[in-house]
Amino acid sequence: MRKSSCLSLVGLLACATAHAQIFQRELGDFDLKLGTTPTRSMAQGLVKPAAIGSFHGGLDLSHDSGLYVGQYAPSMGITPGKNLEIDSYVGFKQPFDQTLGYEVGMIHYSYPEVDTLDSQELFGGLTLLGSRFGVALSNDPDKQNNTLFADLGGNQPFGIGVSMKYTTHQLNTPVAVDGGYVSSFTDWSVKLSRPFMGVDLDLIYSNSSLSGSDCSAYSGHNSQCDGLVTLKAERAFY
Repeated sequence: MRKSSCLSLVGLLACATAHAQIFQRELGDFDLKLGTTPTRSMAQGLVKPAAIGSFHGGLDLSHDSGLYVGQYAPSMGITPGKNLEIDSYVGFKQPFDQTLGYEVGMIHYSYPEVDTLDSQELFGGLTLLGSRFGVALSNDPDKQNNTLFADLGGNQPFGIGVSMKYTTHQLNTPVAVDGGYVSSFTDWSVKLSRPFMGVDLDLIYSNSSLSGSDCSAYSGHNSQCDGLVTLKAERAFY
């Protein structure tokens, strides 16, 4: 995807200290959303999280029929050491009734400023009583990924949101480590979210099946191979 593809995102920047902001407007049969976080349900559980200290934002356009398209940039590449990434998605979402619905779609990950191949991801899932459960299959240039995710937004105890992600990674070429090779690994994360006095608080635990010298082969979703607890606070600056 060319650099010009990000022009639609220029006015949607938000820094990592930004509280989740979504602006919505109806355009005939279409619904337009601009925000500092992904607004799409299944895609929200799959797009890569914004790097700490990065500028991020996106847009989402949906039709009454259930068809939608959108773009989200986890990093606009403005801050030092951060590269531009654009996640473009298209999908279809329909309810069966007031409690149950389904969603299918595809996400295209692109990195216009670096010499990295693009990748695609197919996803689908069910929405049940406000909670979302899904699966995704992706083909990164160096590995194949299978992801299970859940967002228990409809059952929040004490106003706390709970989301989970579990992914298996199969490397196209085994990576040499001390004492052998790594051909596959898994990683996972659990996030607890709660707004407090205008601030979005996230407590995240992440880990993987690799440890010690095997971590040199890690290239998964989390920021690091070993177990990590992260506390993040975001607040709007506009």
